[in-house]
Amino acid sequence: MPELPEVETVCRRLRPFVSGKTIANVEVLDAKIIRGHEPEIWKQQLLDETIQDVERRGKFILFKLTNGYLVSHLRMEGKFFPHDEMVNPVKHTHVVFTFTDGTTLHYNDVRKFGTMELKTNDDLYVTPPLSLLALEPFDSGVTAETLHTRLKRMNVRAIKTALLDQSIFVGLGNIYVDETLFRAGVHPTRPASSLTLDEVRLVHQEAVAVLTEAIERGGSTIRSYTNPDGASGTYQETLYVYGQTGEPCKRCGRPIEKMKLGGRGTHYCPHCQQ
Repeated sequence: MPELPEVETVCRRLRPFVSGKTIANVEVLDAKIIRGHEPEIWKQQLLDETIQDVERRGKFILFKLTNGYLVSHLRMEGKFFPHDEMVNPVKHTHVVFTFTDGTTLHYNDVRKFGTMELKTNDDLYVTPPLSLLALEPFDSGVTAETLHTRLKRMNVRAIKTALLDQSIFVGLGNIYVDETLFRAGVHPTRPASSLTLDEVRLVHQEAVAVLTEAIERGGSTIRSYTNPDGASGTYQETLYVYGQTGEPCKRCGRPIEKMKLGGRGTHYCPHCQQ
């Protein structure tokens, strides 16, 4: 599933292609993707709208329109493909946007889990799904002190599970939590409430560092993720623990181990993480 760095990369690749373009036609090939409106009504509301920018909130892509926003979530396999001309939709293409300059944007989704819905400016952040999201690790409102206080209330809940909870802060998925905890030297099963303020500060710092580095590398391509240019991310080339089961730890040389925690595959070094 694309996580924050991958979604940020998608936004950065789409922004120069779609910004300033006006939607001349929308073809909905599978209505399952559309939320909140009947597909025909949804389509009519998009006609003649100009895309002013492409923004991101958590793992959501926000196409800023003349009037409101088109909010998209890629889920497991969603991908946007820009084309400089009219091309026939390929298999698994579910929505096609045609712009007045003749270029097109195709939305492809093998599993059909992705979503698109329209929001007004007033509703965007006060109604689901965006109203349900916490701050991001990058936000100034997230401090070690506030994070420490929230984790203290979690009793015996494992820190790995807590960091995956999007109500703590948004953007960290399985790959980047494993990497964050390794770099911070914290064992994934540690009760969240047991972390000291200094440990929480280090976890927060490493989360920001991991996400920043992943964005700079275009995200991680573990299975099928590619950006809208068709290029793969390269952050997977630098991973310490995720997907490294049995490989020697880059710090101590002992084998990286994997276990199930909260239903998620969890990678760690039993020597370096306490």
